[in-house]
Amino acid sequence: MTTNALTQRLDAGPVICAEGFLFELEKRGYLSAGEFVPEVALEFPDALRSLHVDFQRAGSDIVEAFTYNGHREKMRVIGKEDLLEPLNRSALQIARGVADAKPGNFMAGNISNSNIWDPENPDRQAEVRSMFTEMVGWAVDEGADLIIGETFYFAGEAIAAAEIAKASGLPVVLTLAPMAFQEMADGVGIVETAQRLEQLGVDVVGLNCFRGPATMLPWLKEIRSAVSCHVGALPIPYRTTQDEPTFFNLSDPRAEVASPHGRTFPTALDPLQTNRYEIGAFAKEVHDLGVNYIGVCCGATPMHIREVAEAVGLTTDASRFSENMKNHFMYGDNERLADNVVALGSTA
Repeated sequence: MTTNALTQRLDAGPVICAEGFLFELEKRGYLSAGEFVPEVALEFPDALRSLHVDFQRAGSDIVEAFTYNGHREKMRVIGKEDLLEPLNRSALQIARGVADAKPGNFMAGNISNSNIWDPENPDRQAEVRSMFTEMVGWAVDEGADLIIGETFYFAGEAIAAAEIAKASGLPVVLTLAPMAFQEMADGVGIVETAQRLEQLGVDVVGLNCFRGPATMLPWLKEIRSAVSCHVGALPIPYRTTQDEPTFFNLSDPRAEVASPHGRTFPTALDPLQTNRYEIGAFAKEVHDLGVNYIGVCCGATPMHIREVAEAVGLTTDASRFSENMKNHFMYGDNERLADNVVALGSTA
């Protein structure tokens, strides 16, 4: 692992990274669930900029360009391949502008799972490598400070992404997203894959997405023990379990109206969210393990990112509005609160 601006910051303490833009922007009405294409970077740039700023105020040190699913294959799926480069450059420029507004912030280019990787098909592998190469090239052109490769469930694809990202000369973060089976989708071990990424010179290896705190933490402990480089931890804020280890297989038997597509993912997960305190507890636990690159992925809101930052001892711009229950009309203890109303708190 080389020493660079990112690793210097990580050596000194926690670095917070917000992810999960797909879910949050879908909830805000700027992209379509299921399709999940980041056209917002072209169609509603102010909405994307606003979300970046909200996460930044909440404590994110990294402004990650929203190019997740903004690769050539996904744009072909929706018939808009001609918008590929403009979309990528717009997302990168928006992220660069937000990062520049706060001294010390990093802007990250992003590559992610292509969903067409085939361990048995060299032509498909070459196609994916080509997609990564052009996206990393645009990120370098637009002044990225690092490259984040994320949400890889094939070991081979993660390794390809790492090789291409490292060739940029920029610091590289590479996070894996194992599915319900306890290995990568091509049969390679999760920890083994993390070790291989470290050997390739990746600056931060770890896990993001798919798994909530309960089912991500055991693997993070193994990875932290197995590598010497920095480790990243970015769970989803949902209550995954040993029986339902990812948000793809979470069930909600109490739902009175099921989703029309027959599963909770991705549009009926709301009742299965962790609370903010569970996310804070996860952040503190992984930080105590020696994990300094921490964030939250799909399902994240600025509130979650603030909770992560505060859990590891940081004060953010948004901390001005952190919880202050002493002034609550029924549950507070401010001397001006009406006693007869406070008394209602035990029965309300």
